[in-house]
Amino acid sequence: MRVIAGSARGIKLETLDGLDTRPTTDRVKEAVFSMIHAKIGGAICLDLFSGSGSLGIELLSRGAKSVTFVEGNLQLKPIIALNLNRTKLTENAIVLFQDVYKSLNAQKGHKFDLIIMDPPYFNGDIPKCLDLIAKLDLLNDNGLIITEHDSQDAAILSNNAYFESLKTKKYGKIGITVFRRLL
Repeated sequence: MRVIAGSARGIKLETLDGLDTRPTTDRVKEAVFSMIHAKIGGAICLDLFSGSGSLGIELLSRGAKSVTFVEGNLQLKPIIALNLNRTKLTENAIVLFQDVYKSLNAQKGHKFDLIIMDPPYFNGDIPKCLDLIAKLDLLNDNGLIITEHDSQDAAILSNNAYFESLKTKKYGKIGITVFRRLL
């Protein structure tokens, strides 16, 4: 796994061994960032279920103003720290090791341009996070939410009272959906 573009392009990133995390493949990362590239420069971002930090690091590498990383698995603390140090992107990173829902509640009053999330599949986290993001008004009016999910998870595309799906793409077993606030 590596950073695919920007100031840290080509730098190898570490992850946990085993199946506890699902690192986003380069192919999927390229697809995600081609969908949102025009929104990244200067963006204030939130990376939920950060894992190794690769998606948030990609945002910073491509010119995001700041990224708040949120990860509940304490085993990933040294991995995210190593990856941020290796890419020299620590200055604009805030890393929170806590439950995602507790962290979202703590973000009340903050606004984000991009929110990216890659939760465990089939746990219902995406609809719950979307509802909480709306309730706490965390997304700027022109902001986007990018989700990675199992391509067979129909619950992701179910109607949401606050956000609409702009685009969904499938890459084998991986699905990517981009949401925006309902106008």
